[in-house]
Amino acid sequence: MALQTLAPDSSTEVILQAMADDGAAIIADVLPRAAREQVTAELTLYIERTPMGRDDFTGRHTQRTGALVARSPACRGVVMNETILGAAREFLAPFTERIILHLTQTIRIHPTQGAQRLHRDRLAWGTHLSRDIEPQFNTMWALTDFTADNGATRVVPGSHKWDWDRRAERDQICQAEMPAGSVLLYSGSVLHSGGENKSHEGRVGINITYCLGWLRQEENQYLSCPPHIAKDLDPELQELLGYTQGNYALGYYSDPRSPAERSDILAPEAALARRPRPNSKFSSFDAPVEVVATESR
Repeated sequence: MALQTLAPDSSTEVILQAMADDGAAIIADVLPRAAREQVTAELTLYIERTPMGRDDFTGRHTQRTGALVARSPACRGVVMNETILGAAREFLAPFTERIILHLTQTIRIHPTQGAQRLHRDRLAWGTHLSRDIEPQFNTMWALTDFTADNGATRVVPGSHKWDWDRRAERDQICQAEMPAGSVLLYSGSVLHSGGENKSHEGRVGINITYCLGWLRQEENQYLSCPPHIAKDLDPELQELLGYTQGNYALGYYSDPRSPAERSDILAPEAALARRPRPNSKFSSFDAPVEVVATESR
């Protein structure tokens, strides 16, 4: 059993069909070598200083490093990849008006790290969401080659359609073997896990996850990328971080330091000293906005 491997110029329709069939797919050769090297250069110091995981699930021989949007300009381009972001929006469109960035994290699996327990990422929200709602579109970008020996992500194709209490048999588990620069896509409902690293080298990937705009994010993006950093980013990336309203009256704020002159209901963009972008689809959702100073933020 193996996952489908798609061409880098695959259409959104082809990608979504593979996701519907298996709950996961690989797209080969999406991230050029120069981009991988730039990401690695920007993040190496942070990765090297990251402690190992605190338990068996996070991995006692695994380093997980976050805040990638704030720490790595090159990672911002990965988050905003047109092919992947377009597929993520379409995949989650039946359940939301907007999507947001749920998680950014490098994962370095060291030699001797055992296989992680198979799990579904959607359980970050417990079992409170209906099975009819798919909350996540996940990606794992290979900065190094992903092989069976070095801990390539384990996936159970088709398990997104299973009952939650069904367990996978050994022959139903495959590994997302792929060369550096490729990306694994997988839904929040498919069973998967980090693999066992039986090699002598570390396996490094970038886990970037998108979710429904009305859910709480796993990585608190407002703390990982606070306004004084987010204000200089591309507006579309700001919105993915959550600096916009998910719907009418969903996500506004009030400045606690002083009352606003016109309204005490501010759109999140005000914290970045800008107004919401014109968008006919969401224009009726935008609360009154006053641009406020961000120097002390």
